[in-house]
Amino acid sequence: MTRGDARDRWQLTWIAIFAFGVVGVALVSQHRFDMQPCPWCIVQRMAFSAIGVVALVAAMWPLQRARRVHMTAAFACGSLAVLGAASALWQQVYAAKSSSCHKTVADVIIGLSHLDIELPDIFQARASCAEAAVSVLGVPYGIWSLIAFLLIAIAATKLHLEQRQRLVIADSSFGD
Repeated sequence: MTRGDARDRWQLTWIAIFAFGVVGVALVSQHRFDMQPCPWCIVQRMAFSAIGVVALVAAMWPLQRARRVHMTAAFACGSLAVLGAASALWQQVYAAKSSSCHKTVADVIIGLSHLDIELPDIFQARASCAEAAVSVLGVPYGIWSLIAFLLIAIAATKLHLEQRQRLVIADSSFGD
């Protein structure tokens, strides 16, 4: 295992910890402080959870093919983070101003996943978008989510580009 491989594993592990930590904060907010989630909040939880799972699985991947897996996982995490950031921005700019988020894209995503039925304490929307538009430390919750997604996107993109550069160098030296 090279130094880069170990660093990549740690970066993926930290991305996973951060993503799962964000979901943990959301669950504490919901169950301890009664800040009930709207459908867009749930979609964001799903994105953070998916990022965490992808990053964690890639971090634990056997070393034989770890570089390509790490590069692909970093790309997937970055892509999911960008989609999550878009949903957080949509929630903040449009959905929070609506008293109803019934039958939106978020509802469709949640319905297709069945996570609201399988894990209702985590993935069931319990408020409208307007009701869920609360602030923490003077910053809307959707903006905190957007910031978290952007941090993940930056970290994942950096990791992806580093992996890609290492693979290009490895492939070019292989022909020598």
